Amino acid sequence: MDTSETPVSTVETQSDSSVPSELVPTRSGKPWLRTLFILFVATGGIILWRMLAPAGTSQSSVAQQQPAPPPRAVETIALATGTATRNVQLLGQVEATQQATLRAQTSGIVERILVQPGDRVRTGMVIAVLDDTDQQLAISQARAQLAQQQSNLARLEVGTRPEIMARRQATVTSAKAREREAEDNLKRTSDLVKEGALSQRLLVEAQARLDDIQGERLQAEAEFAEAKAGPIREEIAAQRANVEAAKANLAQAELAQQRTQIRASQSGVVQTRHISNGDLVQSSSSIVTLVAGDRFDIFLELPEELSSQVTPGMTIDLTARALPQWKQRANITAVVPSADTASRRQRVRVQIDKPPAGLLPGMAIAGNLNLPSNRSSFVVSRDALTRRQNQWLVFTVADGKAQQVEIEMIADMGKDVAIYNPSLRTGQNIVLRGSDGLQDGATVKVVK
Repeated sequence: MDTSETPVSTVETQSDSSVPSELVPTRSGKPWLRTLFILFVATGGIILWRMLAPAGTSQSSVAQQQPAPPPRAVETIALATGTATRNVQLLGQVEATQQATLRAQTSGIVERILVQPGDRVRTGMVIAVLDDTDQQLAISQARAQLAQQQSNLARLEVGTRPEIMARRQATVTSAKAREREAEDNLKRTSDLVKEGALSQRLLVEAQARLDDIQGERLQAEAEFAEAKAGPIREEIAAQRANVEAAKANLAQAELAQQRTQIRASQSGVVQTRHISNGDLVQSSSSIVTLVAGDRFDIFLELPEELSSQVTPGMTIDLTARALPQWKQRANITAVVPSADTASRRQRVRVQIDKPPAGLLPGMAIAGNLNLPSNRSSFVVSRDALTRRQNQWLVFTVADGKAQQVEIEMIADMGKDVAIYNPSLRTGQNIVLRGSDGLQDGATVKVVK
């Protein structure tokens, strides 16, 4: 049995080996391997075709499928020439227009000082009081002298009273009686001398006595005649002059007393006080220093390159760091015709009346000055400008297309700006609104 079965198995093995192994069908029953191989080859072919195909082919086809964007609506404005102005800030300080030192006009001891540095004073206000004892005594003496001179004038103007006339008449009568008695005595003495009873010396004495009495009689008669005639006009005028001189002395004494109250001769702010209570001051001694508080001078430094461009009358806006809420517009009063030797800068003066409270001499102040430019330019609204990559642009409109134009900023004037480009022309339309994101050559539609 074993010998007959062995040849049969050998023959079957040889017949199978005569067919190639690739053509022999699989007897395991797995057809999915072939399907997987076919899918792999197909997928690789598609990927390879897409990698090798031109890039523009797909993009152009996509572009052909998308519609063109509609025109952008923009608002335009016509270009117009204008004067460009640039803002220049000048720095300076406040100075008092007027500064005065009040001085004593009489001597005395300071009893009271009524002001302190920084106080505002008005014209006529008492700022210090001196002791006036000496002045009061001088006033009393002057009043007494005036009363005496007025009494003398009154006697002259009234004339001689009757009792004075009677007294002077009696004096004349008495002088005549004594004269007659002296004449009789002289006659008796002369007779006795001739007889040798008396010496010659007694005769001389009697004659001298008669001469004296005659002189007294003449004086009494003259006084009586003067009393009857009254005072002459020259005498009355002289006495009136004496009265006026006495009045002047009294007024001078009263003025000296008034000067013990030192008053402000002008309104202002006390800058320095030079005395204290109890100090002895002499005439012309300094009391306080005042600066005018109703008018200030502002001195601003002008850069050297602007010296020829600033003239009196230009408008300038003033601000102060010490007064953040204050701003005042004024005109340049004058340009100082010299430059500072250190800074090489010229100064301009601006005078302001009625300055605000809190603005004092020595404070820092700034002035904003608008200077016109001598360059030709177009003045447009700031809304017309677009800034891209550190460059200012405007868009002109021609044939429904936006054209980008780079411009030079001449001056920034706030809401308006001055620009320039040699290709721009007066009356040319530029985009005022709608330029955000606008590209050069883009289709636009002008709307109102």
